[in-house]
Amino acid sequence: MVCKVCDVTTFQRARSDEQREQRRRAILSAAAAMLAEMPVAELSLNELSRRVGLAKSNVLRYFETREAVLLALYDTAWTAWLDRLDAVLPPAAADGDARARYERVAASLTASLVADPLVCELISVSASVLERNVSPQVARRYKLASIANTERMAAQLRSALPELSNDGAWRAAAGTLLAVGGVWPLTNPTEAMLCVYEDPEIARLRLDFNSALEEVLSVILAGCLSRWPST
Repeated sequence: MVCKVCDVTTFQRARSDEQREQRRRAILSAAAAMLAEMPVAELSLNELSRRVGLAKSNVLRYFETREAVLLALYDTAWTAWLDRLDAVLPPAAADGDARARYERVAASLTASLVADPLVCELISVSASVLERNVSPQVARRYKLASIANTERMAAQLRSALPELSNDGAWRAAAGTLLAVGGVWPLTNPTEAMLCVYEDPEIARLRLDFNSALEEVLSVILAGCLSRWPST
């Protein structure tokens, strides 16, 4: 129904597990829509509650803090990205130049991430923002989900590059997340930095996310193939 006073959509109290899950998904969907408009730092529980049509206290029935909302959104976005990654990674080749193959994998990884700014944004603030202000219970649930997602990504990489050992594939998957976390904020500078980059003497420091990430991922994959090859 629509509240005539504040003109936002309101909901009756969720009674069933299905209704509660629908409410939970609505909160995450609203948070994702907000992050398409603003950085993580500007997302507030008050505005999220307004957009989803719930009192702030009701949002807190589902997520204990703003950061808990974002951690759940991160897991959802990460899982969805891995679903899409299955379709874009090149298949394993029985022969051919190893360098050409790992560079194709790096290019495919990069293209999939360029197309998914939400997951890049959440990766980049996962340790510095999302993991703060949550209970040990939420933190444990998030870390277990992260292990599962990293293991799945490692399996995807090993399928594309069977020369990688299991340990090497895990390290390549973890390295990909570290690379995104470092490259994303550097390639999305503030307005002040954009002004500075107009100076030709400083412009060389301006990085393009696509090319910078692909180069870093190629180096990570080459290193993992060298240090942790399949035996």
